[in-house]
Amino acid sequence: MSTFSKSTFNALVYSASRPTYPSQLFEYIFSFHRRGTNAQWERAVDLGCGTGQATVQLHPFKEVIGMDPSAGMLDKARAYAASSPNSSKFKFVQGSAEDMSKTILETDSVDLIVAAQAAHWFDWSKVWPDTHRVLRSGGTAAFWIYAEFRLPQFPSLGPKITAYAQGTDPRASVGSHFQRPGRTIVERHLVDVPEPSIYGVKLEPLQRVFFCGDDIPPFIPKDSPIHPVIMQTDMKWRDLLAYFRTWSALHTYHERYPEDLTHPEDTRFLEEDLSIESEDTADIRGGDIAIRFWKDLREGAAKAAPGTAVGINDIVRVEWPLALILTRKV
Repeated sequence: MSTFSKSTFNALVYSASRPTYPSQLFEYIFSFHRRGTNAQWERAVDLGCGTGQATVQLHPFKEVIGMDPSAGMLDKARAYAASSPNSSKFKFVQGSAEDMSKTILETDSVDLIVAAQAAHWFDWSKVWPDTHRVLRSGGTAAFWIYAEFRLPQFPSLGPKITAYAQGTDPRASVGSHFQRPGRTIVERHLVDVPEPSIYGVKLEPLQRVFFCGDDIPPFIPKDSPIHPVIMQTDMKWRDLLAYFRTWSALHTYHERYPEDLTHPEDTRFLEEDLSIESEDTADIRGGDIAIRFWKDLREGAAKAAPGTAVGINDIVRVEWPLALILTRKV
């Protein structure tokens, strides 16, 4: 997570290019919370709130607090929330999930705690006890992540995606440049998050829910609730490249191999300028590792489905399997 706190990390590009969370996810969480005994709707907290995409979706609560260790992310979150209805209910504080007492979270003061694409960084030996401390009786904790993206129109490209995102060759892939074990926890759909009871915390046993469709990874526990994929969008191929630019592993890759950005034809592909005029894949030469991967996917898509348009402004469907863990304080 430290990558996102660096001054060189572009929070604006991150905010603009990351996928948003579907309304069905929040409806599922709110329904779970509503079924709890003495459930209240006073205060919600978004841990590791980033640029505030999930924070503003917690509008059923009277007060919503976004918390993040990165000042840059919080600046973007405040700006994002300012345009939301009832923007005065949203507050943002710099702080850590491991010690919420350092901010403004008193004991028994919170009705819902969420973490969107952040829980894989948590130290659970600290987060579970502090979650129990701040939650009111009947309060809910809901943490989720989205895992490796898929191109459902082109299932044969799955191995290429895995090789790039999880490969061990530090030069040919970004897999070894992710921070671990956090990234591994994402790849394994949060199944490695420990039960609160391991730390003597009296929260309900975790409910683990997976929105992954029929493509069920082998490590998901049997008899787990499996739902269709709900996190998906149609985007231009050029926007998919912009999404690749937000990966922390790519940022680290370029810190370790800065020469990868020095090819003569690279400048037009930098995150500040994606105004590529050519529609022809063959015209795209050179490029950094993200561009080479992006080009490889487009060429693979064209081969997998002849006649499919894969120009930079053509549309491709992208989906992300989503994993959710839920518990409540009794």
